[in-house]
Amino acid sequence: MNKEAMTDAIVSAKTERGLTWEEFGKAVGVSPVWLASACLGMNSAPEESAVAIANHLNLGDDVAKALQQYPTKVWDQTVPTDPLIYRLYEVVGVYGDTLKEVIQEKFGDGIMSAIDFSMEVDKEENPKGDRVVLTLNGKFLPYKSW
Repeated sequence: MNKEAMTDAIVSAKTERGLTWEEFGKAVGVSPVWLASACLGMNSAPEESAVAIANHLNLGDDVAKALQQYPTKVWDQTVPTDPLIYRLYEVVGVYGDTLKEVIQEKFGDGIMSAIDFSMEVDKEENPKGDRVVLTLNGKFLPYKSW
C-alpha cells in the first residue's frame, strides 16, 4: 500500500466514525496536528503509533506498515487556491522576510527546523470573532562556517 491509498483509507474510516483529529489524537495518545500530518502522508509514524492508528480505525496491517514508511515530502509548487491554505501562503509572502529578520536578529544566522518541530492549533474565543492561534515551535539551527 502506498501513502496515497493509506491516506484515502484513513480519512474514509475517520469520516465514517465521525472522529475529529482532536478525539482521534487523544485516543491513540499523540498530538492531533502530528496525527493529521502522518495520516495525510507527510510524516512517518513509529511502529507503536502506526499500529494504534490502524487499530483504532479497524484498518489492517497494510495501513500500519504504510504509516511507518518514510515519506517523500513533495507538494504542489503552484500558488494554492484553497482559501485557508492560500492565507497561510499569503502570511509567509507578506511576513516571511520580517520573520527572517526578527529570528536572525534574536538567534543569529540560521533557520528554524521543521524536523525538530511541533505545532499547535488552538481556538481563542473573541467577541469580535473567534481567533485561530497557530504555535510553531522549531529548534534554531545556526549556519556553520568551515
